[in-house]
Amino acid sequence: MQGVDFLNGPLRAAIVKRIPVNRTPRVQQVEGLFDLAAAPDSVVRWDVSLPLHERPWAIGAIIGASGTGKTTIARSLFGESLVSGFDWPENKSVLDAFPAGMSIVEITMLLSSVGFSSPPSWLRPFHVLSTGEQFRVTIARALAEQHDLVAIDEFTSVVDRTVAQIGSAAVAHAVRATHRRLVAISCHFDIINWLQPDWLYEPATNLFTWRGLQRRPSIALEIRAVHRSAWNLFRQYHYLSADLHRSAACFVGFVNGEPAVFSGVLSFPHSVRPGWREHRTVCRPDFQGVGIGNAMSEFIAGCYRARGRPYFSTTSHPAMIRHRAKSRLWAMRGSPRRNPPHSGIIGWNASSSHRLTAGFEYVGPRHTEEAQLLGICRPC
Repeated sequence: MQGVDFLNGPLRAAIVKRIPVNRTPRVQQVEGLFDLAAAPDSVVRWDVSLPLHERPWAIGAIIGASGTGKTTIARSLFGESLVSGFDWPENKSVLDAFPAGMSIVEITMLLSSVGFSSPPSWLRPFHVLSTGEQFRVTIARALAEQHDLVAIDEFTSVVDRTVAQIGSAAVAHAVRATHRRLVAISCHFDIINWLQPDWLYEPATNLFTWRGLQRRPSIALEIRAVHRSAWNLFRQYHYLSADLHRSAACFVGFVNGEPAVFSGVLSFPHSVRPGWREHRTVCRPDFQGVGIGNAMSEFIAGCYRARGRPYFSTTSHPAMIRHRAKSRLWAMRGSPRRNPPHSGIIGWNASSSHRLTAGFEYVGPRHTEEAQLLGICRPC
């Protein structure tokens, strides 16, 4: 287990950090002003004992303010499993930085699992990604290279707090789903309820605590009908196309006032069952990984179903296919298949025949009152 033994007793570290003091005149003045003992060295000691052998665990957290010794302790305890960052290819996509033995399916599934689900961004070099995207892809690469235990230094330190919280929830889900171990080293206590660590260690007080798994905080999604120009905030993140039909009805979901997710809907003329068709649903990278895209899609579907006609969606996004195949809110109307050449699908192109697509009908509850508030007409 990466050379770290959790099974045969507590994980211990006795650390002494000794730094020579150059007793210049200014240093001597401060010693006199604050009654500090004159000494040739500044010495800091930590005596750490983490009882990680007592229970099974998946996620731990070392939390505390700067200067409390978090990184020093983590380096001593976890050795080569501690990740502070990676060297990324300057002119290649982030995909090319993953281990050579990983298949593209394994890489993309791992990226999606940590909430980095935007294929257009996968093709870009690391240095052009947003800080939120860089955080997610760094976690994914750490999980790829450290197969059992990974300790992440400065966890969420470079992202804003909304992104940190949502990202922590997405990463926690990925770690538990893949049966790995993660230790997050951070100065931010606000991630605890989102990361849901099984144990918490605070170096400042030398306090270790086992925690029970709890429900993460809820995310309030405020949904508004918007002008189609709102698509410009989302178009670069859609996994297939940056185009939006001119007739699409458009909606945006906001998290803490930030536009997080977009849905567009088209009329679906059909000789037997005319209704509505989901045209675009895309979540911005900072908000991926916690189900916001699916929640938005299903809410809008329920509003349109309240009009008395069916609501359909065809998708080739693997995560969305998996979710809907298991959901009671959707009925599969077209089993996963590859589009035949020249299938007659509007917008079909040569690459479409290589994608696995599935068709669904929304069969969940109708949201009649919400539909009226959004300006969606009364039932037909």
